[in-house]
Amino acid sequence: MNIEIKNGRLIDPASGYDAVTNVYIVNGKIAAIGEAPSHFQATRTLDASGLIVSPGLVDLSARLREPGFEYKATLVSEMNAAVAGGITSLACPPDTDPPLDEPGLVEMLKHRARQLNLTNVYPIGALTQQLKGQRLTEMAELTDAGCVAFSQMDQPFESNLSLMRALQYAATFGFSVWLRAQDHGLSAQGVAHDGEVASRLGLAPIPVAAETVAISTVLLLVKETGARVHFCRVSSASGLQMIRDAKQQGLPITCDVGVHHVHLSDNDIGYFDPHYHMVPPLRSTYDRDAIRAGLMDGTIDAICSDHTPVDEDAKLLPFAESEPGATGLEVLLPLTLRWAEQQQLPIDQALAKISVQAARILGVPAGELSVGKVADICIFDPEAEWKVEAKSLVSQGKHSPFAGMLMRGKVRFTLVNGNIVYQAE
Repeated sequence: MNIEIKNGRLIDPASGYDAVTNVYIVNGKIAAIGEAPSHFQATRTLDASGLIVSPGLVDLSARLREPGFEYKATLVSEMNAAVAGGITSLACPPDTDPPLDEPGLVEMLKHRARQLNLTNVYPIGALTQQLKGQRLTEMAELTDAGCVAFSQMDQPFESNLSLMRALQYAATFGFSVWLRAQDHGLSAQGVAHDGEVASRLGLAPIPVAAETVAISTVLLLVKETGARVHFCRVSSASGLQMIRDAKQQGLPITCDVGVHHVHLSDNDIGYFDPHYHMVPPLRSTYDRDAIRAGLMDGTIDAICSDHTPVDEDAKLLPFAESEPGATGLEVLLPLTLRWAEQQQLPIDQALAKISVQAARILGVPAGELSVGKVADICIFDPEAEWKVEAKSLVSQGKHSPFAGMLMRGKVRFTLVNGNIVYQAE
């Protein structure tokens, strides 16, 4: 299909291009910007007047819940939610049931995702078998099957020796390791940030030290092994400062934050509202402000949805007993735009955090809009308002701490590989 996108404001954070123009798509790729290529005949024309044409969003963490948790969500429901949110590439963590520790499981996931022909799915393989923190997986075979990185997610290693062996192996073969830094002894049984709110509500605390002790250990082992490590969902000011210092020393590390943590703090928990129960926990306003500063100065490379659909029975329990997590695919864009507006940040710099910079961490050809690139595109109305509520969310996960609130920024069209995979009603 040949597609013409007319009169949209094209923003490409990778090149700095920002102008109202036309885009021409031929055979799934961007054939021209501005003037139509010779002999071009559009089979479909999209009027993007008043809209922004940006690279398709790239999300570094979206749990699709397959295999094993289909009662929470399905591949179909969440991939449809992704394209409704303008996301054209996403990474899915390995903490499925069974975990993504066998090439056959990864191939099956990739095969099913290709059949649905929606967003691009990039699996993160399990770092250890069954995520038990002991025996390493066959990372080379998992890479051949389609994994782009390896992670232990929220499961502990048997020992720091196991972690070091994993980093040594990954460094030898050039694999990227994604770690959410948490000392499991210090965070055991905790459900909320160790602060005044947790004390007042009588919630078991998770101290900042649970994150900083783990970051310190990983950084020391990165120096020892030379492994390339991506820190997932950093949540504290102290943790960010450690990563900032390590980057200045030239260590091969990157990091991201969940979009909810850009806006919320433990004060938002209110009176035991389980919608604010997350991993890592929402920390203090001081930490939340440090996250915003880390995004501005480049310490934080990317923002992700940390999409974790949770079923009704698991979420609507008392706070401490509820399952942590929130839907995020469809609020990633408007919450990033809100952050940019609050910080008075140019929109291209905000979009970079959820497109080209995330794509570079993933190591995939996405997040850019220029001639010759694959036509993965998000077309959105930056001024359109919509309310977060169950009926407005495509995701099977209906729980959001922003439920009932107005969002500004609505996706109108999503194109993947030059095909229109989402069109707003």
